[in-house]
Amino acid sequence: MELASRITHITPSLTLSIDSKAKALRAQGVDVCSFAAGEPDFDTPEHIKAAAIKALENNFTRYTPVAGIPELREAISKKFLSENQLDYQPQDIIVSNGGKQSCFNAILACVGEGDEVIIPAPYWLSYPEMVRLAGAEPIIVPTTAANNWKITAEDFANAMSPRTKMIIINSPGNPTGAVYSKEELRAIAEVAADEEILILSDEIYESLIYDGLKHVSIASVTPEAHDLTITVSGFSKAYAMTGWRLGYLGAPKKIAQAIEALQSHSSSNACSFAQYGAVAALNSSQQCVADMREEFNIRREYMFERLSKMHQLSVIKPSGAFYMLTDISKLGMSSMNFADRLLSKSNVAVIPGIAFGNDKTIRLSYATSIDIIKEGLDRLENFCKTL
Repeated sequence: MELASRITHITPSLTLSIDSKAKALRAQGVDVCSFAAGEPDFDTPEHIKAAAIKALENNFTRYTPVAGIPELREAISKKFLSENQLDYQPQDIIVSNGGKQSCFNAILACVGEGDEVIIPAPYWLSYPEMVRLAGAEPIIVPTTAANNWKITAEDFANAMSPRTKMIIINSPGNPTGAVYSKEELRAIAEVAADEEILILSDEIYESLIYDGLKHVSIASVTPEAHDLTITVSGFSKAYAMTGWRLGYLGAPKKIAQAIEALQSHSSSNACSFAQYGAVAALNSSQQCVADMREEFNIRREYMFERLSKMHQLSVIKPSGAFYMLTDISKLGMSSMNFADRLLSKSNVAVIPGIAFGNDKTIRLSYATSIDIIKEGLDRLENFCKTL
């Protein structure tokens, strides 16, 4: 039996694979310190759970409109306006089964055979695979630690061709924690506007920014950028709702309508009662988000201080998200070899940078308890000394 060619060209998610392996070892009684997870270790706030429970008790368990219940789309529209300075009407908003589906929907609706999509590296590992599944070609543009892992407008312009249809911007970034400034985004947006190139802006980590920096949505920097941008966000990271599978996007009307039609033939609506939990998340106090961000910042400071003192490694301080991309090039080994040996010899799980397009790095997540971070970094330091 032959599988479709589109599926033979993609690889499974390495982050999910390693996280699953770490969890399996723990289930066997192995004391694993895992830095692999891309999800908060906090519980979903009680008021969000209560709203979903109430919806269940009220038997809100049937199909909803494909693009989401009106109450949620209205709440997202208000959030976009007040927090992002973006004027997306409720009909311009599509609620999906997670930010991942929102990104995939946007790519499938906008690019196809013969198109190219520019992706700065290191990148979230699903972007290139999504582009390939859409029949387009990912054009990977390497960035450097010297530029805080960010693509510049000049890099963007140099990577373009007549086939370029879209650029993907992820700020704050996974795996780098990079946060783009308004000036940097404006410069990128101006290049995109000159050639009418679409922008997919993945802002799923927008609530997790540190050191007094402010999140800026690229769609807000100019009217032309707004007309070219699909803005993706969701509830997984900010509200510890990874398992709820709720994401959303705002887009120009024509694109939003195309995505709604696409979703109507794939997953249909997101989970009915979970959507009421999302309404509560947006319409209630945001103190729970601030509390999680404060705790993440404590862990970020500790992890950065420890890694900075390990002479075999090199790291720059991330400004957002909950990851620390760490350079292992001084050790002269591939990221996969490093990660495999670290797990087998020291029971520490990290994600090899090759998954993100940079084989000289590993990704550590600080979305885990400070005790696990301390023990895991002790083991990592001792492991590096043996090399």
